[in-house]
Amino acid sequence: MGELALTGGEPVLGSLAPVDWPRTTDADRAAVLAVLDSNVMVSDRTSAETAVERLERSWAEYLGVRRCVGVSNGTTAIELALLAHGVGPGDDVVVPALTFVATAMAVVHVGATPVYADVDPVTFNVTADSVAAVITERTKAVVPVHLHGLSADLAPIAEVARRHGCVVIEDAAQAQGARYHGVPSGASGNTATFSLQMTKNLPTCGEGGLVVTDDERVAERIVQLRQFGETIRADRPRRYVSHRLGFNAKLNNVQAAYTASQLERFDEYHAARRANVAAFLARLAGLDGLVSPSEPDGYEHAWHILRFTVDFERHFPGVDTATARNVLMKALRAEGMPATRYQMMPLPDQPALRSLCRQEPGSWPVAQDVVDRSFTLQQRHLPPDAGPLLQSFADAVEKVWSQLKAVAELAEGAGR
Repeated sequence: MGELALTGGEPVLGSLAPVDWPRTTDADRAAVLAVLDSNVMVSDRTSAETAVERLERSWAEYLGVRRCVGVSNGTTAIELALLAHGVGPGDDVVVPALTFVATAMAVVHVGATPVYADVDPVTFNVTADSVAAVITERTKAVVPVHLHGLSADLAPIAEVARRHGCVVIEDAAQAQGARYHGVPSGASGNTATFSLQMTKNLPTCGEGGLVVTDDERVAERIVQLRQFGETIRADRPRRYVSHRLGFNAKLNNVQAAYTASQLERFDEYHAARRANVAAFLARLAGLDGLVSPSEPDGYEHAWHILRFTVDFERHFPGVDTATARNVLMKALRAEGMPATRYQMMPLPDQPALRSLCRQEPGSWPVAQDVVDRSFTLQQRHLPPDAGPLLQSFADAVEKVWSQLKAVAELAEGAGR
């Protein structure tokens, strides 16, 4: 396959693959222009159905849930969901030790304390056992994250939470399109939150979030919380009366119109992404020491992010894991595959959260091991027409794997 690009050979791709997501079509532009032409830019207008309300109705119908509430972003969605369920100061909330920092920050922002459950080494999600290991009488909520687009094993997690009197709030920020035993992520009977940030599988033109629930009271609390605690009704003028301490956390109509337009193509995009990723992962299945992400029986992965783990002890003997991982990633990137780490550390080791953690350091060994031994390919390189690009990435991985001995020698020299 030729000399490694890292040592002067020709790369598989001439440069790192460009970022090209979301894909904005004429239909998306028309939807946004219709809002601009209407001059109804925010969601507190009551004279007619707004773009936000249309998106809320469409997403609720898509999932088969009773209510959807649009908010300013995915982090705010978690915060408002926690508050709507009465979570606050003095409460503990179980979150994964491996996820994006927003999950735990949302807990801290409502005055509660995040408690970290370790993750499964294959799915990278919390399990019923890991949740049960850290749940206490102080625990008010469990927030399983459907990391990278794969649902957590919700049924046993929900049973653990039920036995302890805790609410389950699903963080489905990365899981639009995922399914768990045939049920769409977010439609399992729990309150669930989604991000519409532009890198997500269902994006907006910037930032946005959605909260879904079958509980009308929870939905109405979130509606109040997103706008200063007010009750906005279509049958009367706005009264400017705040019934609870709320926020200014609305989704605007331009963002909602853009997402609603994207939703029209969502199933098509989802199917294409799944086919492309399946063909890509099939190419890598036989590579020794490389563990590709998988889709357990009964699950449908949304493939928002692909995380690969490597048996560095096998191929890089005597080299510390961090050095081996970094040199391997440099070799892949030199060939044009944009391998990244995504998480640099387990969530409780983030500097902003470290002082708030009551658990002993190292209480999440699997999360630490996954962070140490993995690299990722992120969603912006997995658009629905990325089939040929993913095949080029497979060429790059195969090329590097065919010369792992040379990569290991480079790593050994770098580690001295």
